[in-house]
Amino acid sequence: MGTKTVDEAVDANGTEAKSDEETVNATKTDEAPDAEVEETGNAEDAEDRDDLDAEALEGEDTPEAEKGTPGVGQGAAAVVSAGLGVVSLTGSWVATVAAARETLVGQLGTSSTASVAKQVKEVYGDAWATTALVGGLFALAALIVGVVVLVRPAFGAPGKPQAAWIKSVAWAGVSLGVIGLVLAVAKYSDIILGLPSTS
Repeated sequence: MGTKTVDEAVDANGTEAKSDEETVNATKTDEAPDAEVEETGNAEDAEDRDDLDAEALEGEDTPEAEKGTPGVGQGAAAVVSAGLGVVSLTGSWVATVAAARETLVGQLGTSSTASVAKQVKEVYGDAWATTALVGGLFALAALIVGVVVLVRPAFGAPGKPQAAWIKSVAWAGVSLGVIGLVLAVAKYSDIILGLPSTS
Protein backbone atom coordinates (compact mmCIF):
# COMPACT_ATOMS: atom_id res chain seq x y z
CA MET A 1 0.00 0.00 0.00
CA GLY A 2 1.39 3.32 -1.06
CA THR A 3 1.04 6.59 0.79
CA LYS A 4 0.13 9.87 -0.84
CA THR A 5 2.23 12.86 -0.16
CA VAL A 6 0.77 16.23 0.72
CA ASP A 7 1.50 17.57 -2.76
CA GLU A 8 -0.25 14.65 -4.35
CA ALA A 9 -3.22 15.14 -2.08
CA VAL A 10 -3.31 18.84 -2.94
CA ASP A 11 -3.06 18.02 -6.63
CA ALA A 12 -5.81 15.52 -6.29
CA ASN A 13 -7.99 17.99 -4.41
CA GLY A 14 -7.14 20.72 -6.88
CA THR A 15 -8.04 18.51 -9.79
CA GLU A 16 -11.29 17.55 -8.15
CA ALA A 17 -12.03 21.19 -7.35
CA LYS A 18 -11.34 22.18 -10.94
CA SER A 19 -13.60 19.42 -12.14
CA ASP A 20 -16.38 20.70 -9.90
CA GLU A 21 -15.86 24.27 -11.12
CA GLU A 22 -15.95 23.16 -14.75
CA THR A 23 -19.18 21.28 -14.09
CA VAL A 24 -20.76 24.37 -12.49
CA ASN A 25 -19.56 26.63 -15.30
CA ALA A 26 -20.86 24.20 -17.93
CA THR A 27 -24.20 24.10 -16.16
CA LYS A 28 -24.38 27.90 -16.09
CA THR A 29 -23.41 28.08 -19.75
CA ASP A 30 -26.14 25.62 -20.66
CA GLU A 31 -28.74 27.56 -18.67
CA ALA A 32 -27.77 30.99 -20.04
CA PRO A 33 -29.35 30.63 -23.53
CA ASP A 34 -32.63 29.50 -21.98
CA ALA A 35 -32.69 32.55 -19.76
CA GLU A 36 -31.96 34.79 -22.73
CA VAL A 37 -34.79 33.18 -24.74
CA GLU A 38 -37.19 33.69 -21.85
CA GLU A 39 -36.19 37.34 -21.49
CA THR A 40 -36.55 37.88 -25.24
CA GLY A 41 -40.00 36.25 -25.23
CA ASN A 42 -41.12 38.42 -22.33
CA ALA A 43 -39.90 41.54 -24.10
CA GLU A 44 -41.79 40.58 -27.28
CA ASP A 45 -44.95 39.90 -25.28
CA ALA A 46 -44.64 43.30 -23.61
CA GLU A 47 -44.22 44.99 -26.99
CA ASP A 48 -47.27 43.16 -28.35
CA ARG A 49 -49.32 44.29 -25.36
CA ASP A 50 -48.14 47.87 -25.84
CA ASP A 51 -49.14 47.73 -29.51
CA LEU A 52 -52.59 46.39 -28.64
CA ASP A 53 -53.06 49.07 -25.97
CA ALA A 54 -52.05 51.77 -28.45
CA GLU A 55 -54.51 50.45 -31.04
CA ALA A 56 -57.27 50.35 -28.44
CA LEU A 57 -56.57 53.95 -27.45
CA GLU A 58 -56.58 55.03 -31.09
CA GLY A 59 -59.93 53.29 -31.54
CA GLU A 60 -61.34 55.13 -28.53
CA ASP A 61 -60.11 58.49 -29.83
CA THR A 62 -61.70 57.94 -33.25
CA PRO A 63 -64.91 59.99 -33.59
CA GLU A 64 -68.17 58.10 -33.87
CA ALA A 65 -68.85 59.64 -37.28
CA GLU A 66 -65.59 58.19 -38.65
CA LYS A 67 -66.54 54.75 -37.37
CA GLY A 68 -69.71 54.86 -39.45
CA THR A 69 -72.12 55.01 -36.54
CA PRO A 70 -75.43 53.53 -37.72
CA GLY A 71 -78.62 55.53 -37.27
CA VAL A 72 -77.21 59.07 -37.53
CA GLY A 73 -79.02 59.82 -40.78
CA GLN A 74 -82.18 58.10 -39.62
CA GLY A 75 -82.19 60.08 -36.40
CA ALA A 76 -81.74 63.36 -38.26
CA ALA A 77 -84.55 62.47 -40.67
CA ALA A 78 -86.83 61.59 -37.76
CA VAL A 79 -86.20 64.96 -36.14
CA VAL A 80 -86.85 66.70 -39.48
CA SER A 81 -90.13 64.82 -39.80
CA ALA A 82 -91.27 65.92 -36.34
CA GLY A 83 -90.22 69.49 -37.09
CA LEU A 84 -92.16 69.56 -40.35
CA GLY A 85 -95.19 68.23 -38.52
CA VAL A 86 -95.00 71.01 -35.94
CA VAL A 87 -94.64 73.64 -38.69
CA SER A 88 -97.67 72.26 -40.51
CA LEU A 89 -99.79 72.90 -37.40
CA THR A 90 -98.33 76.19 -36.21
CA GLY A 91 -97.67 77.84 -39.55
CA SER A 92 -94.57 79.18 -41.25
CA TRP A 93 -93.29 82.35 -42.83
CA VAL A 94 -93.85 80.73 -46.22
CA ALA A 95 -97.56 80.39 -45.49
CA THR A 96 -97.70 83.95 -44.12
CA VAL A 97 -96.08 85.45 -47.20
CA ALA A 98 -98.22 83.37 -49.54
CA ALA A 99 -101.41 84.40 -47.74
CA ALA A 100 -100.43 88.09 -47.78
CA ARG A 101 -99.66 87.88 -51.49
CA GLU A 102 -103.02 86.25 -52.19
CA THR A 103 -104.74 88.99 -50.21
CA LEU A 104 -103.01 91.66 -52.28
CA VAL A 105 -103.90 89.90 -55.51
CA GLY A 106 -107.53 89.70 -54.37
CA GLN A 107 -107.63 93.40 -53.54
CA LEU A 108 -106.15 94.36 -56.90
CA GLY A 109 -108.43 92.05 -58.85
CA THR A 110 -111.68 92.93 -57.15
CA SER A 111 -113.49 96.10 -58.08
CA SER A 112 -115.15 98.27 -55.50
CA THR A 113 -118.52 97.57 -57.08
CA ALA A 114 -118.24 93.79 -56.59
CA SER A 115 -120.56 92.07 -54.19
CA VAL A 116 -119.58 91.61 -50.56
CA ALA A 117 -119.46 87.83 -50.94
CA LYS A 118 -117.05 88.13 -53.86
CA GLN A 119 -114.82 90.62 -52.02
CA VAL A 120 -114.68 88.42 -48.93
CA LYS A 121 -113.80 85.39 -51.00
CA GLU A 122 -111.14 87.11 -53.08
CA VAL A 123 -109.52 89.04 -50.26
CA TYR A 124 -109.84 86.61 -47.32
CA GLY A 125 -111.06 83.23 -48.54
CA ASP A 126 -108.27 82.66 -51.05
CA ALA A 127 -105.62 83.76 -48.55
CA TRP A 128 -106.90 81.31 -45.94
CA ALA A 129 -107.04 78.54 -48.53
CA THR A 130 -103.42 79.32 -49.49
CA THR A 131 -102.37 79.09 -45.86
CA ALA A 132 -104.11 75.71 -45.56
CA LEU A 133 -102.45 74.53 -48.78
CA VAL A 134 -98.94 75.40 -47.57
CA GLY A 135 -99.64 73.78 -44.19
CA GLY A 136 -100.87 70.67 -45.98
CA LEU A 137 -97.66 70.49 -48.02
CA PHE A 138 -95.56 70.64 -44.83
CA ALA A 139 -97.76 67.96 -43.25
CA LEU A 140 -97.40 65.73 -46.31
CA ALA A 141 -93.62 66.16 -46.23
CA ALA A 142 -93.56 65.26 -42.52
CA LEU A 143 -95.65 62.17 -43.19
CA ILE A 144 -93.45 60.96 -46.06
CA VAL A 145 -90.16 61.52 -44.21
CA GLY A 146 -91.47 59.79 -41.08
CA VAL A 147 -92.67 56.75 -43.01
CA VAL A 148 -89.34 56.49 -44.84
CA VAL A 149 -87.47 56.51 -41.52
CA LEU A 150 -89.73 53.79 -40.10
CA VAL A 151 -89.36 51.45 -43.09
CA ARG A 152 -85.63 52.13 -43.60
CA PRO A 153 -84.39 49.21 -41.40
CA ALA A 154 -86.18 46.75 -43.68
CA PHE A 155 -83.87 47.77 -46.52
CA GLY A 156 -80.68 48.18 -44.48
CA ALA A 157 -78.10 45.76 -43.12
CA PRO A 158 -79.67 42.87 -41.21
CA GLY A 159 -78.99 42.54 -37.52
CA LYS A 160 -78.86 46.28 -36.85
CA PRO A 161 -82.04 47.24 -34.99
CA GLN A 162 -83.25 50.82 -35.11
CA ALA A 163 -82.80 52.84 -31.94
CA ALA A 164 -85.94 53.28 -29.87
CA TRP A 165 -85.70 57.08 -29.79
CA ILE A 166 -85.52 57.21 -33.59
CA LYS A 167 -88.73 55.20 -33.85
CA SER A 168 -90.43 57.41 -31.27
CA VAL A 169 -89.49 60.66 -33.01
CA ALA A 170 -90.41 59.25 -36.42
CA TRP A 171 -93.82 58.14 -35.12
CA ALA A 172 -94.30 61.61 -33.67
CA GLY A 173 -93.53 63.12 -37.07
CA VAL A 174 -95.96 60.76 -38.79
CA SER A 175 -98.70 61.53 -36.27
CA LEU A 176 -98.23 65.29 -36.57
CA GLY A 177 -98.17 64.97 -40.34
CA VAL A 178 -101.46 63.08 -40.41
CA ILE A 179 -103.12 65.59 -38.07
CA GLY A 180 -101.79 68.54 -40.06
CA LEU A 181 -102.88 67.00 -43.36
CA VAL A 182 -106.40 66.33 -42.11
CA LEU A 183 -106.73 69.87 -40.77
CA ALA A 184 -105.36 71.37 -43.97
CA VAL A 185 -107.81 69.46 -46.14
CA ALA A 186 -110.67 70.37 -43.83
CA LYS A 187 -109.80 74.07 -43.94
CA TYR A 188 -109.13 74.13 -47.69
CA SER A 189 -112.52 72.59 -48.37
CA ASP A 190 -114.21 74.91 -45.83
CA ILE A 191 -115.34 71.99 -43.66
CA ILE A 192 -113.95 73.88 -40.68
CA LEU A 193 -113.43 77.63 -40.33
CA GLY A 194 -115.29 78.35 -43.52
CA LEU A 195 -116.10 81.81 -44.87
CA PRO A 196 -118.66 83.74 -42.85
CA SER A 197 -122.10 84.26 -44.36
CA THR A 198 -122.51 87.62 -46.05
CA SER A 199 -126.28 87.52 -46.44
